[in-house]
Amino acid sequence: MQQFTTLTSHIVPLPHADVDTDQIIPASYLKVTDKEGLVDGLFSRWRYGPDGEWNPDFPLHRPEHQGAQILLAGDNFGCGSSREHAPWALAGWGFRAIISTSFADIFRNNALKNGLLPVEVDEETHRQLFSLVNEEPGTEVSIDLASQTVMLPDGRRAPFPIDSFSKTCLLQGIDQLGYLLKQAPAIVAFEKNSNW
Repeated sequence: MQQFTTLTSHIVPLPHADVDTDQIIPASYLKVTDKEGLVDGLFSRWRYGPDGEWNPDFPLHRPEHQGAQILLAGDNFGCGSSREHAPWALAGWGFRAIISTSFADIFRNNALKNGLLPVEVDEETHRQLFSLVNEEPGTEVSIDLASQTVMLPDGRRAPFPIDSFSKTCLLQGIDQLGYLLKQAPAIVAFEKNSNW
């Protein structure tokens, strides 16, 4: 898993509330057991018309948003089913973080396990970010995981929550198995000293 410490990037705005995992990655793309090809299905019902034509107005297709590593989403992002393919597709596109006012719990957990940081901010910060991106699409923000803050262009810092285990894993660039493997010397020492 890629280490996450500080990320500075411009933002792709997706001002839709209640975006569920089927909208993120439709069920027809879930036939794979690895991450290959999932990026093609990312928001595919919005990215393409019924005839398969490219939708140039969809935020991911707009030239000013190319290369952005932060998705600014509406409220309650990632609701619906528990498919892990949703964070896989988002990460495959190049997103490292998603900012919203709220996330579905299962989506949040799946994202964290796959190195995608869900950043939950207050409503005022959320509105300000959408306003900034609408006025100046190249607006950049910085996300500092160690301090759990988002730094806005005016220097204001907005805090966000994260559980300590997920934070440790992201800062070290390890998944849950990697974390356990790092504890191997302590586990061996405990087993040697225990009287079972």
